[in-house]
Amino acid sequence: MTKPALGRGLGALLGNAQAKQSPAPQSDPQNVSFAPPPASVDLRERVLRVTLDRIRPSPLQPRKDFPPDALQELAASIKEQGIVQPLIVRDRQTHYELIAGERRWRAAQLLNLAEVPVIVREADDRSVLELALIENLQRENLNPMEEALGYSQLVEQFQLRQEDVATKVGKSRVAVANALRLLKLAPEIQVYVRDGRLSVGHAKVILSLIFPEQHKLAAERILKDGLTVRQTEELVSHLHSQPATAAGKSTHGAVTTNRDAHVVSLEGKLRERFGTKVQIRYRQGKGALEIKFFNDNDLERILSIVGVKAD
Repeated sequence: MTKPALGRGLGALLGNAQAKQSPAPQSDPQNVSFAPPPASVDLRERVLRVTLDRIRPSPLQPRKDFPPDALQELAASIKEQGIVQPLIVRDRQTHYELIAGERRWRAAQLLNLAEVPVIVREADDRSVLELALIENLQRENLNPMEEALGYSQLVEQFQLRQEDVATKVGKSRVAVANALRLLKLAPEIQVYVRDGRLSVGHAKVILSLIFPEQHKLAAERILKDGLTVRQTEELVSHLHSQPATAAGKSTHGAVTTNRDAHVVSLEGKLRERFGTKVQIRYRQGKGALEIKFFNDNDLERILSIVGVKAD
């Protein structure tokens, strides 16, 4: 079986979804009226005019963010040119549910349009989610967290393997796996990625850290100091080599049994205070205190904490 490419478009995939419906046998006289039309008649492409209030958004829509400015631009285009591409919907008896075209539907609401063009298709829940993902991926409309949640829903709700998801959306399995890894981030860090304050590259580097408290520390440092991905890799390398604050374990799981517990505890407090690696060398009341910094901005930040102003 050949792998369906993303460029095949929604029409081909929707056609596949409808092809799975089992037509009633024509030999049964009770089902004659429900027999499928001849192959030369494609009712799927029949465009209907439907009042706007009969259309509802799909709860399976992976996209949650619809920037107002972009919707206003689309509304202005529709006002000038009309809706060129019909919305794709499925019949839910009491209303029509969107499969594709929610941005156009929202823009039509801004214009108070009475009706919009639609094409009615048959699709089950899994097909709706797949098609919504594909539509948004083709237009690059999804932020990384929306994409990851969509893949996760296909895996968990519909029991698809990562390989199956990759095939359906035209992505590599590695790309799907990397997207799903973003869901391991703490909720507040996921918000940073969703809003674009942290890039996927930053997130991947953060995920190489073992402990959640280090995830948070790294994310805050990236945002505060505007670290690049390369600088984040250097930061994470240092975090990997420092002891964790809990259970006296290092990030590699080694127990710090050869050091004074009070010194280790004090290092942890200083590390939290300065937001960077701190090491205390102590022996019989003498020693040294080392505070790491990774760029000029980092140094200025540490100096401001201790109340020293750089000239």
